[in-house]
Amino acid sequence: MNCKELSDFLMDYIEGALPQEQVAAFEVHLQKCPPCIHYLETYKQCVEVGKASCLKCEDESIPREIPDKLVQAILVARKEQA
Repeated sequence: MNCKELSDFLMDYIEGALPQEQVAAFEVHLQKCPPCIHYLETYKQCVEVGKASCLKCEDESIPREIPDKLVQAILVARKEQA
């Protein structure tokens, strides 16, 4: 496994979704590549921050002063982008 391949499977590795043979190859590469170790750690931090910020957003209600039409337009736009 090289650095590019490692980055392609990073999220699956973090979530424990890789087959065991890929996990082994992933970890062999990490033993030889300090930059990828650093990349993995910073990636994990980004995922944690992203999840935490989304949880905060879910807890907040939509302020009353925002027009319903605007909220609906945003929701439609988000669906179209997905």
